[in-house]
Amino acid sequence: MKRNNIDAAEIATKRFGQNFLKDHYYVHQIIQAMPDVPLPIVEIGPGLGDLTSELLRVRSVTAFEVDKRLCEHLRDAFAAEIDSGRLTLICGDALEHWAPGSLLDEPYHLVANLPYNIATRLILKALHDPMCRSLRVMTQKEVAHKFAARPGERDFSSLSVLAESCGHAAVRFEVPPEAFIPPPKVTSAVLAIDKERTLGDRGFERFLKTAFAQPRKKLSKNLERAFGRDAVLAAFDAVGIDPRIRPHEAATSTYHQLYNILVTKDIHDG
Repeated sequence: MKRNNIDAAEIATKRFGQNFLKDHYYVHQIIQAMPDVPLPIVEIGPGLGDLTSELLRVRSVTAFEVDKRLCEHLRDAFAAEIDSGRLTLICGDALEHWAPGSLLDEPYHLVANLPYNIATRLILKALHDPMCRSLRVMTQKEVAHKFAARPGERDFSSLSVLAESCGHAAVRFEVPPEAFIPPPKVTSAVLAIDKERTLGDRGFERFLKTAFAQPRKKLSKNLERAFGRDAVLAAFDAVGIDPRIRPHEAATSTYHQLYNILVTKDIHDG
């Protein structure tokens, strides 16, 4: 692999949310956190290619890079890997390639230092993608913890419910700002999600937005605005939960039960 001399701090732009991971200790930590299942890797936002080069040591990689300057750099730096088919470089917006359907036409793992300004959208896209089997992604610490939080924890949110609806989510480790060029103003974290199912019902996501509209108020009060007091209290009674609980205190299974009763009108499907 040929390397070009390139100034990371100079090339990074706020437009694309670019902070390049340059500390190889954390690069190797990401590699160690990858699943053992030998599937191709998708990387979004390869940047200067530091993580890409390590991923290529163990798997084939399809990388999506929206920045044309970085695409030129990557084509030059990874010319041999591209020629051999080990690396597929797609210069464009991954979100556009993702709509509709899957990002690849075969099962894959998503491993990436995600652009922080669109990280939540990308993670949700992956949860909806039936070909995506797992995620090992770097994002802001607060975002990672919102996906990985458990019921009863203060960070438990609609994102936590969606992640747990798919499988198991956990924060593997945190990464300090000084590991990046330029350093971000926030601490980062690597989020791991191992999928057992794929999100499919957009109505459930809309339901969760209502449920968590005011996270510190009672869950019943949030839902009453959309479904009415009598219907909500009857649903709580059917599920067997206290109408005084807050949104972060209800289990993921409870949200599915309430959705089935209030929206799909199926009291038996929980």
